[in-house]
Amino acid sequence: MSFPFVNKIFLPETNFNSIAKELFRYQYNNNKTYKTWCDCLHININNIERAEAIPFLPIPLFKTRTVISGDDNYELFFESSGTTQSNKSRHYIKDMSVYIQSFTKGFNIFYGDVKEWCIIGLLPSYLQQQHSSLVKMVDELIKQSNHPQSGFYLDEYEKLSDVLQQLENTHQKTLLIGVTYALLDFAEQFPMQLSSTTVMETGGMKGRRKELTRNEVHDILKKQLHVQHIHSEYGMSELLSQAYSKQDGRFYCPPWMKVFIRDEDDPLLVKATGKGALNIIDLANVNSCAFIATEDVGEVFSDGSFTVAGRLDGSDIRGCSLMVI
Repeated sequence: MSFPFVNKIFLPETNFNSIAKELFRYQYNNNKTYKTWCDCLHININNIERAEAIPFLPIPLFKTRTVISGDDNYELFFESSGTTQSNKSRHYIKDMSVYIQSFTKGFNIFYGDVKEWCIIGLLPSYLQQQHSSLVKMVDELIKQSNHPQSGFYLDEYEKLSDVLQQLENTHQKTLLIGVTYALLDFAEQFPMQLSSTTVMETGGMKGRRKELTRNEVHDILKKQLHVQHIHSEYGMSELLSQAYSKQDGRFYCPPWMKVFIRDEDDPLLVKATGKGALNIIDLANVNSCAFIATEDVGEVFSDGSFTVAGRLDGSDIRGCSLMVI
């Protein structure tokens, strides 16, 4: 059995609150881990009327439990980029086409038709991982772009510099999407003037460089690559949708994804705006759990956009001990 309204999720006329409530009831009845969590909270599912009142599953449970709706069959799984096998999350994907539909439509909303772009991925550490959702997304966008110079460029910085210059000479619209440390390494070794290229960082030093704030990273990249703004992508292995920032680290979601604020001391107090920990509803997570309490902290604004300030102190979300194994 699968959620009966999966095709409605990405339609522009879809009512988010209505679909979220229907998806919540489906996942409560068909996701053992999520049902156990809701029951621990003594939730009466019939009393929930607003999306932010839906229980949010603590993201650490993806490390210790199988979070899947319906039967246990799955097509593949995505894994977080933890340093050891024991602290990696697993997100089981029953239908890869839902993920492809989500990131393709999301890209189209924020950047237009991918066929107009040359997509260049600078994701060396992620390419070493067999189950990276980011690599899967960029690889598919590379294929969809169908540009002869689209592709992954590992540590081939000199080759990448030559390719970018060729693309600049023809005014080809190009997306250079990369992990933070690799973009910094490249920009410092091969400074250049980019006018037709959008530079997008996905976060992550991976212990390769000194940790910097997002503003510090963006300032370095803007100076070295002579671009006005650095774009950012917000995603994680436990989600099937991405939010994008085109400047100043302020992220915007596609229509099927919303971010809320959770009080750090009272995890059941959830608000539409304000500062605190981030809760996310990702309707594309139709076959796992669409309601995620993350370990990120930030601020959500009245227009639904949000910023990310960092991570919660400590390794686990308060309240997660209700499901200690």
